[in-house]
Amino acid sequence: MDLKNAVVLVTGAGRGVGKRLAIGFAAAGARVGLLSRSKAELDLAALEIEHAGGAALRLRADVRDFEQLTAATDRIRVHFGGVNVLICAAAIQGPIGPLVETNVKAWGETIETNLMGVMHACRAVLPGMIERRAGKIIVLSGGGASTARPNFSAYSSSKAALARMVETMAEEVRDHNVQVNCMNPGGTYTSMTDEILRAGERAGWKENENAMEVRTTGGIAPDKQIQLALFLASEQSNHISGKLIHVNDDWRRLKAENIHAEIYTLRRVQRV
Repeated sequence: MDLKNAVVLVTGAGRGVGKRLAIGFAAAGARVGLLSRSKAELDLAALEIEHAGGAALRLRADVRDFEQLTAATDRIRVHFGGVNVLICAAAIQGPIGPLVETNVKAWGETIETNLMGVMHACRAVLPGMIERRAGKIIVLSGGGASTARPNFSAYSSSKAALARMVETMAEEVRDHNVQVNCMNPGGTYTSMTDEILRAGERAGWKENENAMEVRTTGGIAPDKQIQLALFLASEQSNHISGKLIHVNDDWRRLKAENIHAEIYTLRRVQRV
């Protein structure tokens, strides 16, 4: 999977899975644009990449602001060239607890960040990808995208919406040789894990149990997440688009096989 000198823009690159993927792509030889709201987190992520011999550009921006995203895209184009790969990792967990008790403003802010933020990033990079007739977009999914997730209605609704948006975008840009996919990184230790544990009973016993296990074990290994992301960003996955792929899926067999139209897609339950 040769991504040497590829230009990769990662939103939410200051921490969590976004930072891990940014470091992984830099290690693979890509030139990485690190986008985050936090200057301190950006500085630390860039420092880690540069100390390892990689190339990184800090882009301080809020994904909720489309003008900031377009300005960031212009900056990375000037420094590194057009964006070859976009990784949408910026997200917040939002309010935890039953919907009937949820703060309405906080619920809306979650949708604005997790859904509108991805739309803004995609809208900013797609014109260049379409013009060059090449591009990869990887949107991070999460719990609630394919199954119900009680007490996390804002987060799960945003992630389910992202999966459908990815399927839709993939069809729109298929003839332009741009592939768009959702990647579920699995349960992995981030600040969201601690948020669940702090929420206690409001999160539910099952969520607390899973979060405790993830905090104890670390959850899915970063290398496993990086390998799937590298595959989806490479030319080896040019035949795959509009899919929701979990890090634990048997995705390696897709390298040498044509993918069935119905596999890894969201579908309504069919009536018998």
